[in-house]
Amino acid sequence: MGRKRKYGITKKEIIEKWGKNYPNVMAWIGKLQRKEEAAWFLWRYCEITGKNPDELLKLKSDPKSREAEYLLDKFVAEETSEVPNSIKVNIVISVKSFYKHAYCELAKACGVITLIKQKPYRRHSKEELLKIYRATQNPRDRSLITFTWSSSIARESLTKVQWKHLEPDWEKQELPHIGLPDVLVKGHGRGKYKGVEQHSFLTPEAKRDLTDYKDWLERVKGVKLGLEDSIFIDLHHLQPPYQSIGTSGLGKVAAVLIRRSGVPFGWHDARRYVETALEEVRINPNWARKIRGRKVRGEEAPYSRPAIEQLRNAYREAVPLLEFTQPTQLMELQKRQQAIEELVSGLTPEQKEKMQRYGIKWSKKAIKPEEFRGEIETQTNGGDCGENFEQINESQLLQYLRAGWKVAHRLANGGLIVER
Repeated sequence: MGRKRKYGITKKEIIEKWGKNYPNVMAWIGKLQRKEEAAWFLWRYCEITGKNPDELLKLKSDPKSREAEYLLDKFVAEETSEVPNSIKVNIVISVKSFYKHAYCELAKACGVITLIKQKPYRRHSKEELLKIYRATQNPRDRSLITFTWSSSIARESLTKVQWKHLEPDWEKQELPHIGLPDVLVKGHGRGKYKGVEQHSFLTPEAKRDLTDYKDWLERVKGVKLGLEDSIFIDLHHLQPPYQSIGTSGLGKVAAVLIRRSGVPFGWHDARRYVETALEEVRINPNWARKIRGRKVRGEEAPYSRPAIEQLRNAYREAVPLLEFTQPTQLMELQKRQQAIEELVSGLTPEQKEKMQRYGIKWSKKAIKPEEFRGEIETQTNGGDCGENFEQINESQLLQYLRAGWKVAHRLANGGLIVER
């Protein structure tokens, strides 16, 4: 016996079973990129309000009429478990878009929804990203993780990025450049977003994983790749023309990795991760927007056109903060310190006093550089390896990076450990 459907029509069926019955709907979605989703949300609105798309447009046959606005306001005001806020927001966006493209735009004040964020934004540590990375089961998914967490390319763009978007001879570059045209980034090159391109880069570890993935496709799977092929393809359809992994495929990959690693994440988290690293190295904000594929703001826009090599050099300073696949020795010591803190937190005051009396040391603070050096000297029979580490604050980071140091670990108190 099959599973009972929650809705009468799925997003995959919506155009064939419903949309094609209404020329106005087909004309509207013909201008959109995510056709099935937009049509499905409009269908839900029609189901709830008891009107079809033609009847919705008739409500605006008189330009002075506000019936369409009042209907949308009523829909937003009604609270029901059947339509959670996450769905309601998308329905409002689709309805307004439908009216706009039919040249009878609704008033901006109608259908306004105020959302209160229930959970803080995720900010993954390198240890958490390493867990996700180690949970992957094939070279494509490994490359997906490092590619996304180094380039800041959004989920929708990930499904459309092709090999031709990598610079020529990218395998020979230390930090390969990726250039996406405006039609593949936010706004799809329309209106104020015309000409807004994304120029990002891959870290050495992301380049390594992408090279391994490409070799695996060609040598093991027998896939003959062309410049027009998507980089991340559906591994269940390895016959030309090769299909992109698609947004649903990306969602399935994330679900599997969350279950295997125990670390919740979303592909959009990578954008915050990259943005944080760029801010920490004090990169020019306009350059950071170009790397993330966002519009340069205000009057500075015409005067902020850095060459690719300038952007590459600026990005290079953030690489130590971005890479996470090779755990450092200090990271392992930090884990030990955390385990000790968890153990000590369960002791009684008498037990803690006894530990101190017998010289058993513990600390609630992060490992200090001196302790780290001592550990290194012990492991290297008194060598000077420990002298290659220093603790600094964020304001000193750029100076140290330019002098050839690299970040070994970020401390819980906001400080940084750098090594030669």
